[in-house]
Amino acid sequence: MTDRRRNIIVLGLVAALLLASLAIIIPGLPTSKQTRQGLDLKGGTSLVYEAKPTRFSKVTSDSIQRTMDIMRDRVDNLGVAEPEIQRAGSNQIDVSLPDVQNADQAQQQVGTTAQLYFYDWEKTVLGPDGKPHPTDAAVTGGQAAGTPGQGTQSYYEAVTRASKFPATNEPNDTTNGLYYGVDDKAKTVLCGPQEALADIKETCTNAGKRPSSFVHVPRGYVIVQAENDSTSKAAAAAASDAYYILKDDPSLLGTDIKNPEQNIDSSGTGQPNVTFDFTSAGRKKWQATTREIAQRGTALLLPGTDPRAVANHFAIVLDNKLISVPYIDPQQNPDGIDGSNGSEISGGFTIKSAQRLANLIKTGALPIRLELISQSQVSATLGQQALHQGLIAGIVGFAIVAVFLLVFYRVLGIIAVGALFVYAIYFFALIKLIPITMTLPGIAGLILTIGVAADANIVIFERVKEEVRAGRSVSAAIVTGYRKGLAAIIDANVVTFMVAFILFILATAGVKGFAFTLGIGTLTSLFTAVLATQAVLGSMGRSRFLHSPAALGAGEKKRSWSQDFMGASKWFFSMSGIILLIGALAIGGKGLNFGIDFQSGTRVKAAFAQVPNEKDVSSALRSAGFKNPEVQKVKGDKALKRAGIQISLGESAPQTIAKVKPLLTKRFGTPTAYESDSIGPTFGKTVANSAIIAIIASLVVISAYIALRFEWKFAVPVLMALMHDLLITAGVYSLTGREVTTSTVAALLTILGYSLYDTIIVFDRIRENVPRMPRAAFTQIVNRSMSEVLTRSLATSFCTLLPILALLLFGGSTLKDFAFALLVGVVSGAYSSVFIASPVLAHWKEREEVYRRRRARIAEETGGHVPPTPRPPTASSWTPRAAGARATA
Repeated sequence: MTDRRRNIIVLGLVAALLLASLAIIIPGLPTSKQTRQGLDLKGGTSLVYEAKPTRFSKVTSDSIQRTMDIMRDRVDNLGVAEPEIQRAGSNQIDVSLPDVQNADQAQQQVGTTAQLYFYDWEKTVLGPDGKPHPTDAAVTGGQAAGTPGQGTQSYYEAVTRASKFPATNEPNDTTNGLYYGVDDKAKTVLCGPQEALADIKETCTNAGKRPSSFVHVPRGYVIVQAENDSTSKAAAAAASDAYYILKDDPSLLGTDIKNPEQNIDSSGTGQPNVTFDFTSAGRKKWQATTREIAQRGTALLLPGTDPRAVANHFAIVLDNKLISVPYIDPQQNPDGIDGSNGSEISGGFTIKSAQRLANLIKTGALPIRLELISQSQVSATLGQQALHQGLIAGIVGFAIVAVFLLVFYRVLGIIAVGALFVYAIYFFALIKLIPITMTLPGIAGLILTIGVAADANIVIFERVKEEVRAGRSVSAAIVTGYRKGLAAIIDANVVTFMVAFILFILATAGVKGFAFTLGIGTLTSLFTAVLATQAVLGSMGRSRFLHSPAALGAGEKKRSWSQDFMGASKWFFSMSGIILLIGALAIGGKGLNFGIDFQSGTRVKAAFAQVPNEKDVSSALRSAGFKNPEVQKVKGDKALKRAGIQISLGESAPQTIAKVKPLLTKRFGTPTAYESDSIGPTFGKTVANSAIIAIIASLVVISAYIALRFEWKFAVPVLMALMHDLLITAGVYSLTGREVTTSTVAALLTILGYSLYDTIIVFDRIRENVPRMPRAAFTQIVNRSMSEVLTRSLATSFCTLLPILALLLFGGSTLKDFAFALLVGVVSGAYSSVFIASPVLAHWKEREEVYRRRRARIAEETGGHVPPTPRPPTASSWTPRAAGARATA
């Protein structure tokens, strides 16, 4: 295939893809797609759960998948548009609920285990001696069974009392025994229940609780919370502080019922209830259970006695809470209830709570237990502001990169800018088509790929300019420049893609968007920046627009760098050593300021029409039971759009944090903008471990790739340069006191890819020059190579920094976290790629026998001094190269 035909085919493909992309992007067309926005742009609630095993189910891929399917059904019943439920790591589930602002309600609906059991009340409720007493109202509660009052005790009393009972094996028991964390001095239960001692310790730690002891309730017993007091609306909404001890022997399970629906009581009260039918097996169990209950009541029924006074009950328990304890009338149902017409659950429901219970029963119980380890909430106001900031940063980043290319490369720059426009359209279409849920980290990845795409153009354009200056025609220079530059571009982009892939696999959900967009953008840029521009330049190679070398920016004489880089290497090493020492002292003294992503706690940002006083906010939080809240005013916060407050709390338990927003609203008015992040220690450990594994994995993969593409001795200087960049970045974070977040980790991993870009450019030229300089010392080869590509390395680094500066200046707090780490890392990487990796490689290779002999021969010829670069050949020493060979690099 001729070059002309190939160029026409590529340009035709570019045009066809461009039209298809526009059809996807332009609103109103039948083929157009919507852009999916993440929670940080749209507002909503994010929940991260850790899976825990139960007696009946271990944490496996299958059980997690079944749990996620049930959670999706529950979310569908909430009516949430475009929810995302995905697995994170081996045992975590990430739930994103756009537009959902009530985090507590979402958690109750989505993450509740929903284990439903039916108990024969009088037969299973236990007295202080651990035995049932069906006729003793002091144990059963009598006609007020299930409500606070007779037979109840405090949570602490119930747990400690049950812990002294002997273990039993009941026919239908549901646990192997349960652990609780208690405060014996205050006589309160702090956390639990959990089936394993290790789990209860972890749960207490996650909740920020320090129990004085852990109590074990043996197998055969369960502690259930009494029904809420329904004497008033306020009492009905509050959780009961009364508890019963039951023998763990339910008569029916949640799987024995079907078709639950929210309904209205048909007896005339008009109260909401939940109706349901029984399965075939459930109907038989129901008949047998209610018959036994009715017969006990009949045995006690004397002439003239009110049936309700001797009626026995059955209890409906959902996740260890009594929902209802209705009685069975022995006169109306002497043989029990056959269940043909189903049954109902009633008692103090609102329509919403009845709907919630019906939905939970309908979707079924989760096969494993879930523990909420992270919760965040962003208001729609903050989301829109973040989107606006991200778009501005993207537009500015694109614009300044375009200006740089136009000024530096002229006609080539026009082609590169056109390729960037095409790249942007392709990428936007891919975002809609896949679809990619756009988040703030995703926008950061998108903006950074602008630099990736431009860097590829710079590498090739510098090669083309070299060939033009060497005397080739423009068309020949284009072909040769692309051929010689392609290897370095592919190597650099493969490394960036591998780092993005590792980050996507190991990172938390918030950073996955960044990794995904970075990876997709890298692949897309290879097409637009290499194939597309090559086809355009190939088609224009003989046109008058490219006739003059000046049109390519190659009209002036090339500015060469003639410094002895290897001779000055000891100064480079010394300077880096001093910087690293300062950073190490800062890290050892001050340490790093880890954010709540890595530790635990809660951070709340809120804006009000009138900003409250810090002391008033702190006092309100202390009165509500929050210990040592840190409150400070935030002035000029871009996300809040006005002054607001930031609250830092040590607590991370979701039930506790759910109180913050209602408290602020009640005391200071409805927040105009609200954002909260709550992280448990378990999640923080997961983030830290994932970060360490991701960094190690990236270093290993990068080393292996460099060793494969070059040789293993090239990989060691690369590792040293990368560690140099990571340590300097960490030192700068310590010196500045800037907070280390998950965004910082993502940026650090990205630095690993970007730092290699310049290193690969230099190493590629060294590899190219080695066979061209068969008599030179390796230090001379490296000096020559660095002199030839230094301008190119500086240009690529500068072009990468331009969009980073846009992020730093115009982005919100999340984008600035990325940008700051990237700014430090890219500057350090540009330095280490040239002045650390290359000298280390040169000094190491010089120890090889072949280069020792060359160096000795050169020193002998020059009187003991080895010049920085080879001297021009003389008539007495010069040997002609093979015909057709070129000396240009």
